[in-house]
Amino acid sequence: MQRTIKTFQLENVDQFKKQILLWAQQFETVLWLDSNNYKQQYSSFDCGLAVEEFTSIKTDYSNAFEKLKEYQSTTQDYIFGYISYDVKNDVEQLSSKNFDGLDFADLYFFQPQKLFFINQNTVEFQYLKLVDDDIETDFKDISTLSFQVQSRNLKNESADSDIKIKLRIHKDEYHSKVNKVIEHIKRGDIYEANFCQEFYAENSSINPVKVYQDLNEISKPPFATFLKIEHQYLLSASPERYIRKEGNKVISQPIKGTAKRLRSKIDDEKIASDLSRDIKERAENVMIVDLVRNDLSKSAKKGSVKVEELCKVYTFEQVHQMISTVVSEIDENTHSVTVLKDTFPMGSMTGAPKVSAMKIIENLEETKRGLYSGTVGYFTPNGDFDFNVVIRSILYNSVKKYISYSVGGAITAKSIPEKEYEECLLKAKAMRFVLLNSNEK
Repeated sequence: MQRTIKTFQLENVDQFKKQILLWAQQFETVLWLDSNNYKQQYSSFDCGLAVEEFTSIKTDYSNAFEKLKEYQSTTQDYIFGYISYDVKNDVEQLSSKNFDGLDFADLYFFQPQKLFFINQNTVEFQYLKLVDDDIETDFKDISTLSFQVQSRNLKNESADSDIKIKLRIHKDEYHSKVNKVIEHIKRGDIYEANFCQEFYAENSSINPVKVYQDLNEISKPPFATFLKIEHQYLLSASPERYIRKEGNKVISQPIKGTAKRLRSKIDDEKIASDLSRDIKERAENVMIVDLVRNDLSKSAKKGSVKVEELCKVYTFEQVHQMISTVVSEIDENTHSVTVLKDTFPMGSMTGAPKVSAMKIIENLEETKRGLYSGTVGYFTPNGDFDFNVVIRSILYNSVKKYISYSVGGAITAKSIPEKEYEECLLKAKAMRFVLLNSNEK
């Protein structure tokens, strides 16, 4: 379907980004993607915003990938959305029976009526031709939006000043469950598993835009996401790409290995250097790289799977992360959704071997993962795509007044439960901070 395209110069990009996200809240469906100007390989735009669905698909996991393939093939336009972790049940003979306080659909994509791409100091508007709204009028409305007034409203509307965060798995029980994972490893059932736990708040309200802005401000990740589907929200500061397709090239960038940031520049550089040489962290990363190579090989041309970057440490606002880059080449007749199905769920959030690890963690975890450790992203009209990993994220159902964030870590034979627990708290730090501070009057 054809789109009307117009481009405008921006005087203040940061201010415009805040204004356009506030302006977008009038719509029931909003998906905002922000790279925070992170100069990482492979990116198509600095920020993207999709609002107001024209068509959409919402389904449970049953035949989810086939339904997505049909929808993407028929639409042949930009579509934005997510695949929840529980769509694993479409790929393998698995189930998800744990508690779910959020009620997100397993898979959701929509074709936006209005689409915006920000690159450096320009913004490109792309509206479906059936849309009557005038692009120039919308640009003026966004540009003149009183951010000061809106910002004050964000602090005061629909927010509780006293949010009580609870643990779904308490510390002693966490230690016990990690030891059970280690027992499985020692028996040879698995080599590694990503075990996760939920932190949550009940009967609590937040202002999602304000919380997202605060989370993004202290994290500045390359795959930040604000998703609104009626009363359900994802507020994500994800540093991780799941998978991207550019023409016939496929790129996956799994993260395994985390170290905290330190105030002293010398100490901070040392801890990053130590992470790059840490035998346990490198072993975790290499195991997942092998898993990703195997997943990509299912759809790749023979001999085309390569590791472009192995165990490179990248520095973010809150943590240092060890990232590898694995690439492959696919035949031009291979459908985009086939590549996703062959690699889903991402190895960094499961373990190795993947199916055995998923069965074990399903039995030990207390919460259905849902959108957490799933993926959010988009397809272009020609079938290219880019998807993140939903980690470092707050999920919110405003009708149920339920707030959730989960964290996890890779458990190996050398894991020490106490240290794994400390790593979880480190990963949870930013989400906890903004929830406890964003609603202060």
